[in-house]
Amino acid sequence: MTERASRKSSAEPATGDVAPIRWYVAKTHPNGEQKALFHLQRQGFDVYLPRYLRRVSHARRISWQPRPLFPTYLFVTMSGPDQRWRAIKSTVGVAHLICDERGPLPVLAGIVEALKNEEDDRGLVMTGRKVPFEKGAEVQIMSGAFADHIGRFEGATDDERVVILLDLMGRQVKARVNLDAISAHA
Repeated sequence: MTERASRKSSAEPATGDVAPIRWYVAKTHPNGEQKALFHLQRQGFDVYLPRYLRRVSHARRISWQPRPLFPTYLFVTMSGPDQRWRAIKSTVGVAHLICDERGPLPVLAGIVEALKNEEDDRGLVMTGRKVPFEKGAEVQIMSGAFADHIGRFEGATDDERVVILLDLMGRQVKARVNLDAISAHA
């Protein structure tokens, strides 16, 4: 019996049921994730490209743009290691599948599902630290120029900085401080 035939027989369930759907990793060409995603979906594959918001500074302007969480990689489903994986390898935008000597390697169960559970309503994976404050919560600034001031939490600007409303000289002023520099006020 050939190696391919033995691999095929061991991958098929003995009860005659269809093999479970598994996720595999495809490496794309540089900046080719969207092209590979489009062509794989056009061929009928279920594809997942996790993205997150990245802070981009250009010409003194800051914007937040969706970027691949794993640059040059995306996930694609197959019901078994022998199901059309050569079609995936020859897809426009795909460089190769992550394989070993026996063929494509499946992703550990639950990894892709865990990534999908971390997505927000826009389909973007939430990265970084979770901000432990609700909008309007009283916080105290522990260090820096505004040390020992008490203000109201307004929101987060990125993973490291937050906006606090402070009462200074009879009016409310927004101050941006490091997340590590504030604590809940009792």
